[in-house]
Amino acid sequence: MKLFKTHNWMLVAAMMLCLVAGLVAEDLKPINIELPKPMFVGTPENMNVPNLEKPLGKARPPFLAPVGTKNVAFEKPVDSTDPEPVIGELEMLTDGDKEAADGSFVEFGPMVQNVTIDLEGKYTIYAIVLWHFHKQPRVYFDVIVQVADDAQFTQNVQTIFNNDINNSASQGKGSDKHYVETAEGKLIDTKGVQGRYVRCYSNGNNNNDLNQYIEVEVYGKPVQ
Repeated sequence: MKLFKTHNWMLVAAMMLCLVAGLVAEDLKPINIELPKPMFVGTPENMNVPNLEKPLGKARPPFLAPVGTKNVAFEKPVDSTDPEPVIGELEMLTDGDKEAADGSFVEFGPMVQNVTIDLEGKYTIYAIVLWHFHKQPRVYFDVIVQVADDAQFTQNVQTIFNNDINNSASQGKGSDKHYVETAEGKLIDTKGVQGRYVRCYSNGNNNNDLNQYIEVEVYGKPVQ
């Protein structure tokens, strides 16, 4: 009899786990990332860049996030360490234009630069997608993405991506891999961090010392 009761409880527990898993799966859906037109096909070989990730060789799989998740960075204000870009305007980073054509990107000066997006409210963030420049296959250095509660990045600062292998950006040494820019952008799984401000660093690329950005998208939901 005792064995029978134990078996029943195990069966009930298994059914409850299946029910919870079903509810979780039902509450998730792929986020809608509208991709720009690809400007080149494939990944060039023999790029002399350390810690470079291997190309996936196929389209990126859909990214699942809670229902209602959207790009909360669209048309939000942008600040930068280089307030007067060489090319373009700061607002272009969140204007929704992700094409690689002339007139669609912002170019900042050399060395370490960063851009900061004010989401104008605190959000739970599930993913951030970066497009630096995908007209050519480039690798950008010291790509660091942080989230914080304040514009000075002193409160609740969380680093969610860092491929600075030698701490040249003075934000700590990172272990994430370098990657080749494509029309898909770089999707970073932020695992539900919360914050109001998003800051992105870069330190030139394998083609030149300048820092380019096409678009930054932040996928999240308001903190209730």
